[in-house]
Amino acid sequence: MPAQHRIFSPSTKQLPAGTRLGAVDPNERIEISVYLKPSHAAEADRGRSRAMLHSARQHDHAPALRLIDAFARDYGLEVVARLPERHLVRLAGTAQAMQHAFKTELHSYAHKGRHFRARSGALSLPDALHDVVEAVLGLDNRPQAEPHFRPAAQGTGFLPNQLGQLYQFPAGDGAGQTIGLIELGGGFLPADTAAAFSAMGLAPPNVVAVAVDGGRNAPTPDDGADAEVALDIQVAAGNAPGALIAVYFAPNTDAGFADAISQAVHDSLHEPGVLSISWGSAETNWTAQAVSAMNNALNDAISLGVSVFVAAGDNLATDGVNDGAVHVDFPAASPYAIGCGGTNLIASGDGIAAETVWNDGDSGTGGGISTLATVPGFQQGVMLPANASTGGSGRGVPDVCGNAAPGTGYAIVVNGATQVVGGTSAVAPLWAGLIARINAATGQKAGFFLPKLYAAPTTLNDITQGNNMPTGSTLGYNAGPGWDACTGLGSPNGARLGTLLGMPMG
Repeated sequence: MPAQHRIFSPSTKQLPAGTRLGAVDPNERIEISVYLKPSHAAEADRGRSRAMLHSARQHDHAPALRLIDAFARDYGLEVVARLPERHLVRLAGTAQAMQHAFKTELHSYAHKGRHFRARSGALSLPDALHDVVEAVLGLDNRPQAEPHFRPAAQGTGFLPNQLGQLYQFPAGDGAGQTIGLIELGGGFLPADTAAAFSAMGLAPPNVVAVAVDGGRNAPTPDDGADAEVALDIQVAAGNAPGALIAVYFAPNTDAGFADAISQAVHDSLHEPGVLSISWGSAETNWTAQAVSAMNNALNDAISLGVSVFVAAGDNLATDGVNDGAVHVDFPAASPYAIGCGGTNLIASGDGIAAETVWNDGDSGTGGGISTLATVPGFQQGVMLPANASTGGSGRGVPDVCGNAAPGTGYAIVVNGATQVVGGTSAVAPLWAGLIARINAATGQKAGFFLPKLYAAPTTLNDITQGNNMPTGSTLGYNAGPGWDACTGLGSPNGARLGTLLGMPMG
């Protein structure tokens, strides 16, 4: 007899945009991700190898797995994957079975040519599962995030490896390292990669596509996500051409996003030491359970020494939310990620003539004060401003920055054509390439190096001019000496950062 249920996750904050078409087909097959609660504090996992961590979690989650198995049997669901090392179980079943199992309703919607599913009402679980389940993701499969890139109206742009030279990246090519890229759509063409690297005077990198939850490398000329994928590959590998580039393709859903990060962090085949994420959405667009699952996956990255760089968004301090308030982008706002803001860089010869906050009036770098994450330990010594709307305190975003203005953007090759793009999407892979170089030179992973960086803030190029307020608005923040909510601690000085992280001098 199925056990009594109680509410696990409340109704979603808002109905999705678009036209409600009606109830889902009761026979539609649905796969979901059930994330388990960690059995102990993440700090206890620090320094463990992947193999040690995975073995311990197999043991720790055995009782929870038995509960999930029984729940699945009771409601006619299939356990399609048991991944305790990732705190994850994948379940599948008909829409009718899912609605019965979780005591919720699923409806179909259409918006901008896309069809998707969303739930209405609360999500419930049996009492016993409340103690072991962190999140149930995938019942709602509306698009969760957007890529943070901006095409330039005109201009020639910088070749990606030219930015590494301007930012004084240390010598090396990242050989022996793996950079993971998280992509929630689009795809890449090897011919584009070859053409881009020919323009940079480099041999093409080794790029592999990794499927997550049925995602795949699917380049589509009409899909703007192709430019995102090309930008990430060409900027990351352009600055670490000896590194393996592993591209994790997942569906653009909360489940797909969390699963992609988790799979990359725990990937024992490719073992990325650095991750770059150029997708995100305002904190207000996330459910609490999805944030928890994402944060746990990012916390695992810290435990395993993986540096994770995340674009802070391209919609200035409002993050594209039209409610008269400021917002920051998640997962850039996670206290377990390194948030990347954007600048407008002017070069002079082999050096930087000027660098200011990227703000084009209606687009520009995201940044601000989180309403979800409290001030983390590494920011305790920083004079963080109050949230410009709530007056509250919280984690400051971003941590670092780099060239992102489309007018001074990156020349990349997409679907056979060269174009110039900007956006904070470019900054995350730029930093990923830099850290891959440093990791190769030191023979160790930089990991989550923010505590070191915040303790030595003059390591970076301090950006002191500009703001991220939309034109005609006072919603936002000003740049200034030291950390600010536009550009963080500053843009890369690769030589100084390499010294901070243990590279030999000279």
